[in-house]
Amino acid sequence: MSIATDLRVATLAERPDLTTAMLEMEAEWPAYIRPDPVLIGWAFDRHARHQLVVLDGNDVVARAATVPFAWDGDPASLPDTGWDEALRLSMLDTYDGRELNTLCALEVAVLPGRRARNLSGRALAAVAANARRFGFGDVVVPVRPSQKHREPHVPMAEYAARTRPDGLPADPWLRVHVREGGQVLKVCPVSMTISGSLAQWRGWTGLPFDTSGPVPVPGALNPVEVSVEHDRAVYIEPNVWVRHRLGPVSQIIV
Repeated sequence: MSIATDLRVATLAERPDLTTAMLEMEAEWPAYIRPDPVLIGWAFDRHARHQLVVLDGNDVVARAATVPFAWDGDPASLPDTGWDEALRLSMLDTYDGRELNTLCALEVAVLPGRRARNLSGRALAAVAANARRFGFGDVVVPVRPSQKHREPHVPMAEYAARTRPDGLPADPWLRVHVREGGQVLKVCPVSMTISGSLAQWRGWTGLPFDTSGPVPVPGALNPVEVSVEHDRAVYIEPNVWVRHRLGPVSQIIV
């Protein structure tokens, strides 16, 4: 599959030799965002045809991790525990034999320094093209707005509702989705939960974590809640559900 004359897209089913390069591609996730390696490994093994790498020559310059699950099409039923729950639902629905009619994009990431030429939008278009290829009717995404970390105390609903004079979202990553045909549906307030000891958080961030209460952390979309008394800090990340309608579902191949 090609998204430009100088870029190619491959799935891990087609190029399993690229699995390590995809996993190790540099991205701008904070160190404390640590998805369950067992679930990620399962998704890569079971749904390799839905894991995409964008290649510039032999170099991986973007990646997209997606998983299929069963969805009734009602925005209200998309889980408030977005990212975490989508991965769990994919596993449950796969093993229970449900019709996997929707693809969830857990991540669309571009190599830092390679964001020119609208590579993020082109990678997102590649996700939609691959979903159509396998007969899915929708792609849904728990979007992590790219500039929300600059305003961690602003509620996500207020932030996501901001628009420019042209009516497009003020946040750049949400704007890419809308330009690619996405519809902003709602906030998923508990999309990802990361809990760790204060020593772990100090290692991840370099901050002292010596006072209980909410602590703004670089890269975090909300403040991290710290309890010195319990030697624990918990980060609850909100995301925004975005839907990309792809048309009527035909034959689903997973």
